[in-house]
Amino acid sequence: MSNLIQAAKDQVHALTQAAYEKAAAEQLLPAGAQVKATVEIPKDVSHGDYASSFAMAGAKALRMPPRTLAQIIVERLDLSGSYFDKVEIAGPGFLNFTLGSKWYGQVLRDIQAEGGAYGSLQEGEGRRVMVEFVSANPTGPMHIGNARGGVLGDALASVLERAGYRVWREFYVNDAGNQIHKFAVSIEARYLQLVRGEENVPFPEDGYHGEDIRELAQAFLDREGSGWKDRPEEERRAAMAQFGLSANIPKMKNDLRRYKIEYDQWFLESTLHDSGYVEETVGLLKDRGWTYEKDGALWLDTTQLLKAKYLREGKTQEQVDKLELKDDVLQRANGFYTYFAADIAYHRDKLERRGFDLAVNIWGADHHGHVARLQAALDGLGLDGSHRLVIVLMQLVNLLQDGQPVRMSKRSGKAIALRDLLDEVSVDAARFFFNSRSATSPVDFDLDLAVREDSENPVYYVQYAHARICSLISRLAEEGAQVPSAKAVDAAVFTTAEERALIKTLSQLPDTIRLAAQNYDPSHINRYLLALAGDFHRFYNACHIKGEQPSILSARLKLADAVRSVIATGLRLIGVAAPEKM
Repeated sequence: MSNLIQAAKDQVHALTQAAYEKAAAEQLLPAGAQVKATVEIPKDVSHGDYASSFAMAGAKALRMPPRTLAQIIVERLDLSGSYFDKVEIAGPGFLNFTLGSKWYGQVLRDIQAEGGAYGSLQEGEGRRVMVEFVSANPTGPMHIGNARGGVLGDALASVLERAGYRVWREFYVNDAGNQIHKFAVSIEARYLQLVRGEENVPFPEDGYHGEDIRELAQAFLDREGSGWKDRPEEERRAAMAQFGLSANIPKMKNDLRRYKIEYDQWFLESTLHDSGYVEETVGLLKDRGWTYEKDGALWLDTTQLLKAKYLREGKTQEQVDKLELKDDVLQRANGFYTYFAADIAYHRDKLERRGFDLAVNIWGADHHGHVARLQAALDGLGLDGSHRLVIVLMQLVNLLQDGQPVRMSKRSGKAIALRDLLDEVSVDAARFFFNSRSATSPVDFDLDLAVREDSENPVYYVQYAHARICSLISRLAEEGAQVPSAKAVDAAVFTTAEERALIKTLSQLPDTIRLAAQNYDPSHINRYLLALAGDFHRFYNACHIKGEQPSILSARLKLADAVRSVIATGLRLIGVAAPEKM
């Protein structure tokens, strides 16, 4: 797949190396020198499109002042057949290369040839990656924090796929442990209140007080009747938990489906316990000498695991000794395994049993203290968790309306649920806004801005560029002007700054995808789309298409069509529609 930015950089290296070797053959320069030059893209286009540091980097080894060396190189550069029209010497000896029409035409040819696959890379080399995201407790409706995690995980999975990884999307369902016990006790209390009277049954202080728990208790009563009040407590609570989960999990799936998210698997925590995999995993840690018993419980020696991890990562012994580290309980005195034990088993399942090369999790920032501990535990199992487990920590969402924070739904008076949000704004707006900044930055989600239909609304701005091009192509087709093949375009007619800037931005999608995958940050795609839409609008306002002479009309129409294709590709990566009309 093409990456014409990298191709141009590689060509600068090849051209300067060939010029140096020619000068060496003429005995103007010493032969055999290894010059490690950089090739950068200057911010100011008046300095050329690519700048090589060959003359400065090679001055010492070649025993010559940089500008003199630069002159020798430039006089021997052969640009025929290359992407470049000219080279100039600037400053202390920079070689500034200016792109020619061949490169601009090649960008359009690559976009046409690759179509919706444009921007694809082989960085991942087919390695298997699991992206686990949202994984909200199934004890209540999903909230706006889950909404941000949903689009971050889904868009990141798409970016990694485009970068050449084989990606698996997974939701981890916490259907075991303390939260589910509390969930069951909460439904039970509301059920018994309905049967015996609210005044006769106390509700646990640490229970779930939401209206959704009352609704589940009423639904259980409607289906099963009042007979469960006489059943044994353990049996009743198990039934309540199962009933609540069977109601809530389908709702979660429906909410996420509405949000354009589908998973390859919904993985149940309970299967790890039922199969004995948690017990087996804890046994392996015990066999490796990473556990000890205290106060009737089994503990993980997290302190020693973390010390070993930090020393491997380059911390000094003195730095490690100053850290305030603590150990973790794996199995309580009552025999129950902790959530941490189950989490270790689950990630062992990912990396060992199912053989994923990399596990990527999207977590809330409040879990930051858990990251190194889990990686170290996997290190203790010999699974290289420090490198194979990547945690993307996500900051909070601030919901704003009329410039003020919004914490409650006006309709229900409860915390904003995902479904409440999607009743207020479009799925496209929600996904674009939540993915607009890197996970490490908080997001201010302006409800008023998200529904505006003007250029201030970023998703509208990008979608409008796509719709505007579709309308343009349709109107010109009615007048007999069809989008030409890229091969039929004379790229030499692209002479304006706006045309050239737009084509350069088109060429940046592969690099943008590479950075997004490398940094686990799909918000690179949003920023790219906004830049591309902005460059298109400037081009459209500065460069007439309709009424121009045929060669210019044809070339500009093809350029507009290439922008349409790339915007659609970028929007698809983040799960946002590319409308043809607005």
